[in-house]
Amino acid sequence: MEQEQPVRVGRRLAAIVAADVAGYSRLMGLDEVGTARTLREHRKVTDALVAKHGGRLVKTTGDGVLLEFPSVVDAVECAIAVQAVMAERNGGVPEDRRMLFRIGINLGDVLIEGDDILGDGVNIAARLEGIAEPGGICISSSAYDQILGKLALEFVDLGEQNLKNISRPVRAYGLVHEGRARATGPLAPPLSIVVLPFVNMSDNPGQDYFSDGVTESLTTDLSRIGGAFVIARNTAFTFKGKAVDVRKIGRELSVRYVLEGSVQRRDNRLRVNVQLIEAETAKHLWAERFDKTIADLFDVQDEIVSTLANVLNGELIAAEARRAERAPSPTSMDLYFQGQDWCTKGFTPECMSQARALFERSLALDPGNVEATVGIATVDMIAATNFMTYDSQSRFATAEAACLRALALAPKHAYAHGVLAYVLTCTKRLAQGISECERSLVLDRNLAKAHAALGLAKYLDGRGAETEVHVKEAFRISPRDNQASLWMHYLGMAKAQLTLYEEAVLWFRRGLEANRNHALTNFHLAASLARLGELEQARAAVRAGLALNPSFTARAIRDSNWSDAPAYVAGRERLVEAMLMAGVPEG
Repeated sequence: MEQEQPVRVGRRLAAIVAADVAGYSRLMGLDEVGTARTLREHRKVTDALVAKHGGRLVKTTGDGVLLEFPSVVDAVECAIAVQAVMAERNGGVPEDRRMLFRIGINLGDVLIEGDDILGDGVNIAARLEGIAEPGGICISSSAYDQILGKLALEFVDLGEQNLKNISRPVRAYGLVHEGRARATGPLAPPLSIVVLPFVNMSDNPGQDYFSDGVTESLTTDLSRIGGAFVIARNTAFTFKGKAVDVRKIGRELSVRYVLEGSVQRRDNRLRVNVQLIEAETAKHLWAERFDKTIADLFDVQDEIVSTLANVLNGELIAAEARRAERAPSPTSMDLYFQGQDWCTKGFTPECMSQARALFERSLALDPGNVEATVGIATVDMIAATNFMTYDSQSRFATAEAACLRALALAPKHAYAHGVLAYVLTCTKRLAQGISECERSLVLDRNLAKAHAALGLAKYLDGRGAETEVHVKEAFRISPRDNQASLWMHYLGMAKAQLTLYEEAVLWFRRGLEANRNHALTNFHLAASLARLGELEQARAAVRAGLALNPSFTARAIRDSNWSDAPAYVAGRERLVEAMLMAGVPEG
């Protein structure tokens, strides 16, 4: 009997190309029908390019494709042509709506199964596609060796990569665009975040409505942060009840940050744990726990959400600033975040000069950058109100003009209304300033800075006794705000206006504990200490203030013409007199 021969497995050497759409789940969450239609239209063009370069479509996998080429040179040339045509087709599309392909290429031995191809050669291409940047191309060393000297392209050596389910490390190379190496991680929009559904840790599953409510409200409030891109609630809730890999979520949704949390209720106590995670590295950037006694559940929810939104505003901007410092070629938004970070470091001429320079560079790259425009307004407003210039009125004028430019581009920009409120309030247009404060709070109920601005308005109107209620509301909403030292300064000024100098000293000192880089607070502290007869301490405060702002004089206060309210004017004259007693230069 003749022995049956084993069936020979078919193999061949091939250039394998794997491609998919970066952030496809996020795009589908934004517009399911439109995204599917757009992908079909792009595929008509890219399929023609594959055929032109001698390639074969092996199969499609949702938003991905697997291609085979007889030549690595043809495969790479086709990939470059695809990315070039996609760049053109994305030209007029908003950044968060662009469809960007990631492409991985490998030369390897493949198993043949009908029209399909299998094996490590295919798997490596697919894994290289996973580490390619959106709009980029990543190839293996085996493919790289075949194109050396044949194509006028520059690749950057990405080193040995440990790819999932591949037994050995694979050296990878990324295509260099426009003379610089591009990042290999997902190209997520700046300050992009998804709020994952908060987990209900209570014994009662019926409490899901509360944890879901926190998630939904926080998603809404974070979307009000200037420059933020927040994944919609419907997409975020598809992850409810699932074990998640934040790195994978970051890639799928093209976001830089993931916020996750849990809610636990026991009798009349409520505990909320929250963590902010960098998606690319899975590094924990910030964590907080809230323990609350329940009176009204929805009031507690509002308090937690408003506090979280304000804290996260500062944490996210700081994280973006750190990221931007590492960028080899910073974008307009990178420069904005760095400028914003300088704004929070302190109210000194040095900090404001650094911030303004960065905002100007941001606008040079993108004149339509609303956030950078508001940043310019903020710097000029701070410089004017803190007497960092001899011509405060000119700085108020440039701040107002910048606010109006920003609002022409984004009429519902809450913080732009808030900065304009400060300018109007300090230029004898108190009623208009208060109106702008109220308008900003309609747009963003958690804008603590607007509440603080109302407190300043009451001080300038000579009603220092009413300042405290507004400033404390700002603290209630944002207890650890990066402008907390400024709000304490307002309270100190209000107490001094009421001749409550001991209370004023307490608030000024608290403000300096929060941020030592506030020159004006030192001068006001010195004045209140002088009124209390503490001249040695007063002079020490003056020295500290002059170290931060050497050009400050008492004349700057006397010449300020912010309000004609009799109580304000009288308080200002007492302030100047006390500053001179403390040793502030007269000017």
